[in-house]
Amino acid sequence: MIVSATFAKATAQVWKNIDVPEGSTVRDVLLRSGLLDQFPEIDLEINKVGIFGSIVKLDKPVKEGDRVEIYRPIHPDAELLEKR
Repeated sequence: MIVSATFAKATAQVWKNIDVPEGSTVRDVLLRSGLLDQFPEIDLEINKVGIFGSIVKLDKPVKEGDRVEIYRPIHPDAELLEKR
């Protein structure tokens, strides 16, 4: 089944389609996606994850077409930092 995984930061945005077996979890998708290797700053113990904008646990099963998202912490002054 095809799902996608995505991560974005100020300097890069990545969206990958991944073929995973039925019964795969959010964790399975993220491990298969390569995003954890591509962005070593991602820590699944710290970063929240979700499907289509709703936060979920890593053991949540995914369905065909789901978009698994990794959320980065937002700095309290993020808006000010981007304007510099």
